[in-house]
Amino acid sequence: MGFVAVGQRQDAPASIERLVSLVSVDMERVNRMILSRTGSDVAMIPEVANHLISSGGKRLRPMLTLAHAALCGYHGDGHIKLAASVEFMHNATLLHDDVVDESDMRRGKLAARMLWGNEASVLVGDFLLGQAFRMMVEVGSLGALDVLSTAAAVIAEGEVMQLSAAKNTATTEADYLAVIGAKTATLFAAACEVGPILAGSSPIERAACRAYGMNLGIAFQLVDDALDYGGTSAKLGKNVGDDFREGKLTLPVVLSLQRADDEQSAFWRRALEAGETGTEQLEHAIGLMHANGALADTSERARHYGGLAIDSLDVFPDGPMKRALTETVEFCIARAY
Repeated sequence: MGFVAVGQRQDAPASIERLVSLVSVDMERVNRMILSRTGSDVAMIPEVANHLISSGGKRLRPMLTLAHAALCGYHGDGHIKLAASVEFMHNATLLHDDVVDESDMRRGKLAARMLWGNEASVLVGDFLLGQAFRMMVEVGSLGALDVLSTAAAVIAEGEVMQLSAAKNTATTEADYLAVIGAKTATLFAAACEVGPILAGSSPIERAACRAYGMNLGIAFQLVDDALDYGGTSAKLGKNVGDDFREGKLTLPVVLSLQRADDEQSAFWRRALEAGETGTEQLEHAIGLMHANGALADTSERARHYGGLAIDSLDVFPDGPMKRALTETVEFCIARAY
């Protein structure tokens, strides 16, 4: 497995600059498409949409759409609209998530719901989803439409699964991986799969691209889980400890519960079920996670899934785009170190 760089100190830190450079021309077209499709005669819609869309996200998912289209030799224009669709789907879920989670911050700025209210955030998210599907239809690929529309349904299922698991101290690691596979990794997988669909790639290449996206998505979320307890607001783009305050059972909490003695189990029940999630409790939770290895093991699992993502690219010959996609995995994991 070619996954030796992650988590190791190196002179050159992991970076996505190669990926950014290789897709830069197409990303300019995607960005223009995004701006043109947020327009509306209803003034609040572009205000809310642009607040989020222009707030500095890396736009990793649409870049992955462009990259996998190039990796599979696609030469048309459909990938531009599909990449924009992927970004609109992602931003719609962020608007909806912030309402469900009652989050105050998003990408280092006030969440849209704090400025325009919950109702506007939900409805503008719906607008973005509608625009995403309009662009998918315009591309005219039933295969790509099937993958992205299925992803939209699975993402919603994942959100409901997470609601059901919230504050449930009986949640297992398998339960949690099912949640993030649905709500986070599914869009990564779809973003990577639509390029080879447009290119008419073989089933093996299409499955490889999907596997890359799915495993990268799981790894990406696990790193976010670890950063919520061991990172900084600058890395997260939201407040450290938000997951704890919202009573979310992320993997570090699931692992901590599995390893807890009676006293520690009582602490977690007070935090998750009774809402005792102040600063002192957060610091205690972080201390427990360091002591019982939950944070280190979450990061190690992220490395495992990152390795699977890189391995999935073995079906493709070596080249600049394949190397860029490998480095992208390493960059995503390195955020945890």
